[in-house]
Amino acid sequence: MYGLKKMLIQEKKHLEDVINKAKVEAETFPEGYLRISANQGRIRFYHCTNDRYGMYIHKDNLQLARQLAQKAYQKTVMQKAESRLKQISKILRDYADDEIEQMYLSLHAERQVLITPVEPTMKQLLDCWTNETYKGKEFQEGAMVILSEKGERVRSKSEKILADYFFRNNIPYKYEKPLLLQGYGTVYSDFTLFSPKLRKEIYWEHEGRMDDPVYARSAVKKIYGYEQNGIFEGERLILTYETEETVINTRDIERKLDRFY
Repeated sequence: MYGLKKMLIQEKKHLEDVINKAKVEAETFPEGYLRISANQGRIRFYHCTNDRYGMYIHKDNLQLARQLAQKAYQKTVMQKAESRLKQISKILRDYADDEIEQMYLSLHAERQVLITPVEPTMKQLLDCWTNETYKGKEFQEGAMVILSEKGERVRSKSEKILADYFFRNNIPYKYEKPLLLQGYGTVYSDFTLFSPKLRKEIYWEHEGRMDDPVYARSAVKKIYGYEQNGIFEGERLILTYETEETVINTRDIERKLDRFY
């Protein structure tokens, strides 16, 4: 499962934080444990230290009962967290997202020729995706001609910034590749990329005139169309915005791409 290792590392850090917090707070709890007794509908709390029955906790001292209950709860949580942490640490010692692919790639080239991988390699997927043909959106007659460094015509200076960034960083992209969104219609995503981490297409929409109310309403409607088709921002959809006061920059692009490459 691609992306699983990152999720496991994040969960490992989370569990370590939970354990460390529980250990620190454990030092502040009173000794002993809480016993709860229910008799004829009446609930009583007892503070047990040296005997199993313990001393009755008066209602004016319920803070003690809370501390003892919290102590027992956090002990249980810490035990479970430590158990899961051991399991995750064991998995991480020899796990890689691409281990199945690497088994194939580690074979001699002549042996690879004889074998059909159980799942396509990243190179095979990317080559297939790159070689797909499509018909993009037509340009209106008289529209400004803006060319990217790749020599491809785009519609705005901001799209040129994006296209040039992809080109310089060897990130394959497709400009205005059509995508059918059920319930909305065909959109021509500004850029369609292929994420190695997801092993899927991702879509980049740059909304460049968000201070124009008409344009903004149209942009929101299109984004909603993506969501209705299960394509959400941060998962397979990247969104960037501009107004007259706020423009796109390289740092924005790098930050957006980080989780996908």
